[in-house]
Amino acid sequence: MPERDVTPVVTEVCRRMTAHYVFPDVAEEVVRVVRGRLANGAYSGLDDAGLADAVTADLQSVNGDKHLRLRHHVEPIRDHVQGPAEFAEDQRMEAAQTGHGIARLERLDGNVGYLDIRELFGPEVSGEAQCAAMTLLASADALLIDVRSNRGGSPAAVALICSYLFDGPTHLNDIYFREGDRTEQVWTLPYVPGPAFGEHKPVYVLTGPNTFSAAEDLAYTLQQLGRAQTVGEPTRGGAHPREQFRVDTHLDVTISFARSINPVSGTNWEGTGVRPDVPAPAADAFDRAYRLALDHVLTLGETGRRRETAAAAKAVLSAGVDR
Repeated sequence: MPERDVTPVVTEVCRRMTAHYVFPDVAEEVVRVVRGRLANGAYSGLDDAGLADAVTADLQSVNGDKHLRLRHHVEPIRDHVQGPAEFAEDQRMEAAQTGHGIARLERLDGNVGYLDIRELFGPEVSGEAQCAAMTLLASADALLIDVRSNRGGSPAAVALICSYLFDGPTHLNDIYFREGDRTEQVWTLPYVPGPAFGEHKPVYVLTGPNTFSAAEDLAYTLQQLGRAQTVGEPTRGGAHPREQFRVDTHLDVTISFARSINPVSGTNWEGTGVRPDVPAPAADAFDRAYRLALDHVLTLGETGRRRETAAAAKAVLSAGVDR
């Protein structure tokens, strides 16, 4: 069997980079690297999975952008551009199988709320579930948001969740788009269903090396605004929204087409990750954050209606957190 010619695939990857990557000068450098590797035969003889790995390494070699990837899919990819309706339907199917990304929602002893969210599906898909979760957590005395296993998702979902954590209009983020050379501001929503957690009770965001993209946006935004403490390890460092483009039957390339600009820091977490306010091994982040939350609970009083809550908090602190 003759060796497969990978030139059309690599050429299409380069075309997409040149047309869409948020930094045109970086795109030129990346394309030079990839074309040079192609000319040197670095991709010869590779199957789709091997080609995806090799090209991904070269795409990320210039500036370390982890959103730049050539991806291999077992199932054939649609041969046309996926429109908003099709994308939303795919997301709905995935969300339905994963509890809308919500792995665990709990009121812990001591009236501490806990939300373990693994993916931030867009509000058009999972808004009702996200609002329901935040409504149930509204009466907690402190809140833990666990994104240690969160691979990212929608900036709009970040804005929705943040809207439950502030009392008034709050400027969360800016997103610069190469197309149109424009910048869009992201603010908290003027209205959310149900009661809000509000801006005066402590929030702790649990992070780790698997925290990526929109999950980093949530952690970084709340940290920079002084609304939450991040607890755990530094995150992966991907701050560029991306879009996928089909380049072959089983291959698509993801290209960063925009970048985040935090209104407080004037920059973002690209390449550096979100640095924790309370450093701890990711496996110990829950323990550290829960203890901080319980310490706060005990400052709220131990008499009257708070007696039972304070007793529960003391019991956990005395026995040691076991999670």
